[in-house]
Amino acid sequence: MTADGDLAGEPASPPTVRRRFRWVKWVLGGLLLVLLVGEGVYLWPRLHESWRTLTEIHWGWVLLCIVLQAVSMSGFGRVQKQLLHAGGVDVSQRKSVSVVYGATAMSLTLPAGQVFSTAFTYRQTRRWGASPIVASWQLVFSGVVAAAGLALLGIAGAALVGQGIGVKFIGSLVVLALVLFTGNYLARHPGTLEALLRRGLALVNRWRKKPAEHGIDKLAEIRAQLESVDLGKRDGAQVGAWALVHRVADVACLGAACYAVGADPRLAGLLIAFTAGKAVASIPLAPGGLVYVDATLIYGLTAGAGLPASQAVAAAFVYRFVSFILVAIVGWIVFAFLFRTPQADDEEYEQEFKQRRF
Repeated sequence: MTADGDLAGEPASPPTVRRRFRWVKWVLGGLLLVLLVGEGVYLWPRLHESWRTLTEIHWGWVLLCIVLQAVSMSGFGRVQKQLLHAGGVDVSQRKSVSVVYGATAMSLTLPAGQVFSTAFTYRQTRRWGASPIVASWQLVFSGVVAAAGLALLGIAGAALVGQGIGVKFIGSLVVLALVLFTGNYLARHPGTLEALLRRGLALVNRWRKKPAEHGIDKLAEIRAQLESVDLGKRDGAQVGAWALVHRVADVACLGAACYAVGADPRLAGLLIAFTAGKAVASIPLAPGGLVYVDATLIYGLTAGAGLPASQAVAAAFVYRFVSFILVAIVGWIVFAFLFRTPQADDEEYEQEFKQRRF
């Protein structure tokens, strides 16, 4: 398959077919315009109040907001570092955090940024000595752990609304522990994973009417590489702890942004607003979730955290300035100084990454 998704040896889609679906771009552009206009209409009466709030900002809280965001980024760098350590790859925290910043800048600012950032991280981890399966495993597992941490915060917010810890909150802790245990078990018992994959491959081969042993040699290669992954109890505990640091520091950054504009948010609403904002940010409609993430944060802070609309707008502005604009600027500076120079193996790892994508 080529970079544009066409099968090798087959003609590209004719221009008439491409023109037939051009209306989709216009519809998406129209929806984005409606969203911008709607947000402008909603915010316009409150903008002058928000501006006055920003002119009276408490800069000590803004500084804390920046520090907490740096702690959050460092926490995710630790998650990546520990997972690679479990795969037999030792990398310094400085290098790991540098890649996190560079990848985040791509994800926040580029169209289809998630693809570019994932490919960039894969390429760097391969340069550090990770095998293809370890590099892929690290990407998938770090994403799963981060998502579990986000779900944990959302459920905690919902539990706090009811003034109790609740079964769901305890259940989410159990799920996070199960994720770490499963990763540890599969890493220590690659034969179990190979047996499951063999059964799945047999079904796929039968459906595709191919020999039963087709592709079986790849499974042996995967097993051999997985045997190098040893996510022990210590690494697993550290991955879980640093994943929570990553998320808790980020939500604390949002809280500091609220205090910076003189607001006093309710913890439950703050957690729910943060979780909702991060959830909609995964929808790739605009770089960094521009507009719709901001609207979600403002609504969440107003409806859930008890902030007046003017303070919610100002708090969302401060938080997004730190977590979006400032992080992107730092990320691109890091990229320019450390990763801008092309390497001889760039094309090789790029092709390898495309072949491993689902």
